[in-house]
Amino acid sequence: MAQVEERPSSILGQSIDDEKIQKLVEKYDAESRFRVLDGLAGKIVMALLVAMSCYHLYTAGFGLLPISIHRAVHLTFAIAAVYLLYPATSKSSRTSIPWYDWVLSLLAAAGSAYIVFFFNDIARRGAQVQPYELWMGLAFMVLVLEAGRRIVGNVLPMLAFFFLLYCYFGRYMPSIFMHRGYSLSRIVQHMYLTPEGVFGVALGVSSTFVFMFILFGAFLSGSGGARFFNELSLALAGHLPGGPAKVAIVASGLLGTINGSSVANVATTGAFTIPLMKRVGYKPEFAGAVEACASTGGQLMPPIMGAGAFIMSEFLGISYLRIAAAAIIPALLYYAALFINVHVRAKYRNLEGIERDLLPKGKEVFARDGHLLIPLFAIIAMLLMKYTPLAAAFWGIVTVIVVSSLRSHTRMGPVKILKALEEGARGALGVALACALVGFVVGTSSLTALGLTLSNNIIDIAGGKLLPTLIMAMVACIVLGMGLPTTANYIVTSTIIAPALIKMGVFPLAAHMFVFYFGIMADLTPPVCLAAFTGAGIAGANPGKTGLEATKIALVAYALPYTFIYTPAILLEQAHPLSLALLVVAALAGIAALAGALQGWLMRNLSPAIRALLVVPGLAAFLPSSTAKLASLAAIVAVMAWTCLKSPKGALTA
Repeated sequence: MAQVEERPSSILGQSIDDEKIQKLVEKYDAESRFRVLDGLAGKIVMALLVAMSCYHLYTAGFGLLPISIHRAVHLTFAIAAVYLLYPATSKSSRTSIPWYDWVLSLLAAAGSAYIVFFFNDIARRGAQVQPYELWMGLAFMVLVLEAGRRIVGNVLPMLAFFFLLYCYFGRYMPSIFMHRGYSLSRIVQHMYLTPEGVFGVALGVSSTFVFMFILFGAFLSGSGGARFFNELSLALAGHLPGGPAKVAIVASGLLGTINGSSVANVATTGAFTIPLMKRVGYKPEFAGAVEACASTGGQLMPPIMGAGAFIMSEFLGISYLRIAAAAIIPALLYYAALFINVHVRAKYRNLEGIERDLLPKGKEVFARDGHLLIPLFAIIAMLLMKYTPLAAAFWGIVTVIVVSSLRSHTRMGPVKILKALEEGARGALGVALACALVGFVVGTSSLTALGLTLSNNIIDIAGGKLLPTLIMAMVACIVLGMGLPTTANYIVTSTIIAPALIKMGVFPLAAHMFVFYFGIMADLTPPVCLAAFTGAGIAGANPGKTGLEATKIALVAYALPYTFIYTPAILLEQAHPLSLALLVVAALAGIAALAGALQGWLMRNLSPAIRALLVVPGLAAFLPSSTAKLASLAAIVAVMAWTCLKSPKGALTA
């Protein structure tokens, strides 16, 4: 999933070397550090991955096994493949599999397959732990932690291990976190033999909706979808002022619908948009930051939302369609903020777009590849017709295969289909292991009531006031989200932080969207902002400055979650049309005002005093009061009118 996709041929000369991009991605994304195998080992791993995809296709189309068995089969495939594909250390071979990884792969697969074959026996005895199961369970938990370390990095396995220690050593914890402590037998029972731990709801979502949509993305990319999105973005926005930055926003927004990784998205589109941004005059830090913000926004954009929408639906017990509908306005406002910021910077710096003769023609792009949009429309239509996301993804894949055959250059023959099956399964491995690891966090919360304990303490520290609670929750979500993939990020924050907000009377969907947004913002927020670091690497920019620039560009994303709480109409919750219209118009005006204040241009170049003056109505536009919104609108319009009447200052040069 972190591999670099095709770039438009018309601007290929502006892209960065694929090998350099791959090294950058590997630096910040452990999931991309897989072995490249050939010979018999390569064929065995390919067969395993293809079999995994075929299993999920079959169950999606013809019916799932009992859910606990299905989850165990899913993890059996995934953990076996991880030990074969991912080396133990950076010094281990990347072209061959050592004997001990074959052994670990078989042992890990056996530990998961045990649940498949002995599920009925385990259920009959109420998951009572047999003596041999204690050691088997402990070994399996260690193997899950090690597999997770290899594919998602150190942060999440360390967090999971800490939670396991908390289960055992609870009696030695500080008083506010103290509990009686649990025996190894009880921990193994809860984490291994019941659907409360490793095989819990997180792995359940990974084994159904998430896997199928990742597989759909692999098929769409395999048919040329990634190339089509890139060329379409160039055709639509490349010629505009500061065109490459707008191309980055459009392309990353489109690719974000099929890509679940901020870092991979930066590598995919940034390899050609960042050099072009620098070419037209954007500074390296700004170019890297724009791509990082645009790519991170893909996690916020329906229909997939980095798999967060499916997990949120499962946690809240509401329809996936309701989640996607609630997310659409905030996501569009986020991308509007990015677009306005880069436009304002382009006007301030007098930056031009790309020459039209270097760009693909929109009509030609649609004529050649427009049919690849049909699978996306088919999925949306099926969801609107109340089909399950699982069924929609299954038929979306079938539609890709059928529709791609309409053109010879997109047709998916047997080789391309096998490649898509392999790529889809490999792209899902990281999510599967992340969800298994998060099972330790969720299992600890249910075993020890840690979630309730943390909620009570957050509320007590905040003095029972909502705003301080929200500020503490924001900081906690950003800290917890640093270095975690989107899926694990959301599950951890929703387990630990969201209950505190709900206990304060916050609407549950608003509480979950709040933690979801701020968890994702960790990818842009220094000091650990992996998407910004990747963009900086491609741009040859200072990583710290790129992270700060990304925070400025995405400033609206730090205000929007508060709107979810105080004005839930933005999530289409009891939204009156007039109040919703005022909310959106005020938000857009506030975004424009803040962009002008940050970038120095709003209809004209702005003096420092005017820039400072715009900050107040810009922030006031997001307040819940209708009076505040109207007042901020009036103030922003007045400032814009006044600047228009003044004689323009000369545009700055890059």
